[in-house]
Amino acid sequence: MADQLAQLGSNVPGSIFAMQPFRNAQSLTGADGTSFTLTSMNPYVNSWFVLEIAQANGRARTVHFENADPDTWDISLIDEDGPALLIEGEGDSFACAPWDDGELDDVQSASLPFAPVCDWSLFVRNPVSGNRTTREAVAEFLRENVVFGDSIVNLIKGAFFEDAFMVSSEGEEELEEIDGVQLLGNARLDRAPNMRPYMGFELLGTDAGAMTAGAWYEVDEAPGIYASVMQPGMISSDVFQVPGANRLDGVESRADVYLVAFDMARFDIGYELGTDHPALGWSSRPSNRHGQGSGPDGFSRPDPLVRTGMLNPTFVERLAATFTGGFKRDHGAWRFGDYATFNYGHHYGFMQNGTIISRLWPNLATLYMTHDGEVSMRTWSEEDVDLLPDLVFARQNGVSIVENGVPGPRVTSWGGGNWSGSANADLRTLRGGACIREVEGRQFLIYAYFSTATPSAMARTFQAYDCDYAMLLDMNSQEHTYMALYVHDEDGEDMDVQHLVSGMAEADPRGNAGPLPRFISAPDNRDFFYLLRRQ
Repeated sequence: MADQLAQLGSNVPGSIFAMQPFRNAQSLTGADGTSFTLTSMNPYVNSWFVLEIAQANGRARTVHFENADPDTWDISLIDEDGPALLIEGEGDSFACAPWDDGELDDVQSASLPFAPVCDWSLFVRNPVSGNRTTREAVAEFLRENVVFGDSIVNLIKGAFFEDAFMVSSEGEEELEEIDGVQLLGNARLDRAPNMRPYMGFELLGTDAGAMTAGAWYEVDEAPGIYASVMQPGMISSDVFQVPGANRLDGVESRADVYLVAFDMARFDIGYELGTDHPALGWSSRPSNRHGQGSGPDGFSRPDPLVRTGMLNPTFVERLAATFTGGFKRDHGAWRFGDYATFNYGHHYGFMQNGTIISRLWPNLATLYMTHDGEVSMRTWSEEDVDLLPDLVFARQNGVSIVENGVPGPRVTSWGGGNWSGSANADLRTLRGGACIREVEGRQFLIYAYFSTATPSAMARTFQAYDCDYAMLLDMNSQEHTYMALYVHDEDGEDMDVQHLVSGMAEADPRGNAGPLPRFISAPDNRDFFYLLRRQ
């Protein structure tokens, strides 16, 4: 492990495997000379595995497996009359060799981003491009297995382990019921008029659709999710007395901001890379390069890992919300200022399912989750390498907007903060951001949609809502700031998609039967976060 950590910490790691300090590999050779190597990318997370099958004649293939239930199933190689996968969990086990009966050939040639094998204990992650054929194949798969039929979860449960998913709540403390509206309180505003926002959510407690600025409202049939609206010009003068942000102009002062808060005691959060973005090559912005490969980590492709740009279908029944991730790679590095001159321009890093895809650099705002479910935002530091064994995912995006409750140190520096702007290079533009707020020991993740704003307007807004730490996500279009909630009926046979702003529905792909939920029913080229209701 020390050697593998040294590879990650080297000037240029050079490969996706070299980026994984905790990887563990097993190898076996069959009677015909075919060798099998199974690599667990991160045994702590137990989610992603790469199988390399190398024939004696030199031909080789790789398979990217995703564990259907990392908390239950352990995956390893065994010799069972030849190399096979051993699936173990809850006191049961079985061997599976999908390469022997043609199953692996079938699923790798399919159009499904997630193709089940080994009695649904594993998914093969297949490369997809999001074309129409793929969308229709995925939509049909989900209609048959998730939305309008027997759920995938039930299929998995019944496939092998009759009682493997039995959970006993005896002795567990029930989730403390809270009045989230009361706990969140009101934003610090000097005036709080009634507003009629163009918000696509169905809310409780409004006055015929009118919302008091700065107040929170519960989303109907979505416990633990709350919405608020305001304009930066309404913010209390006390907030503006805190130094660290520029004065707001007349346009952004009266521009609507929509906020959505999630009580994280009720939700798990995950992160999925898009099929294309963020990419792994060099951004065109920094001139500081090491000249040892096609990207800051020495490569520009994730091979043999496969990026699907889509939610794992086992999560659909629990899905509560999605929102887009961060900048594309080309915009995710510094062109100007001191951060452009070292660390090769500070390309924004990211990791998924315990697998580092692009290095996490110090100085950058980072949203991450650990094994124990802790969700946090912070400015990454050199010392945070000690957190790597605990990380499940991480996404970096620029620098802090709010840090310790006050504007981040680079909010007013256009080049120093890499804030970018619209296509016309205006600093004021449509932006999306997120913050973490803790209230009486209860953590809330807040997503905010700014119809037009500078970083200063974002900082003042997050201050007014008493955020502890806030960061930018993406900007310039409703496609890039996409956010949707999902309300399931009691039978779990239907799912209502509610977009934060109606125009975001235009980003949903179209199939033969009509619109398909973005990130859910079709692969997407952009990365995204998702929230699942805890079971």
